[in-house]
Amino acid sequence: MSDAAVPADLTGTSFEKAVAELESIVARLERGDVALDESIAIYERGELLKKHCETLLSAAENRIEKIRLDRAGKPVGTEPLDGA
Repeated sequence: MSDAAVPADLTGTSFEKAVAELESIVARLERGDVALDESIAIYERGELLKKHCETLLSAAENRIEKIRLDRAGKPVGTEPLDGA
């Protein structure tokens, strides 16, 4: 998801905040006390939040590195966690 695809109100939204809002939407939908039109709207919002969270998580995973050690156990650099 590129920044152009992120709704303006989600730009800069942290992963934790997006997850909290998504959890709130799921709880409202599970209660079943939301009108159909509103259910559709908040479901669509939930889809946007899910995609935003996936993008943030993917970016974080791409930044994770493991520390390489020499034979003496001293750090000598980093490499991608998955070895790629």
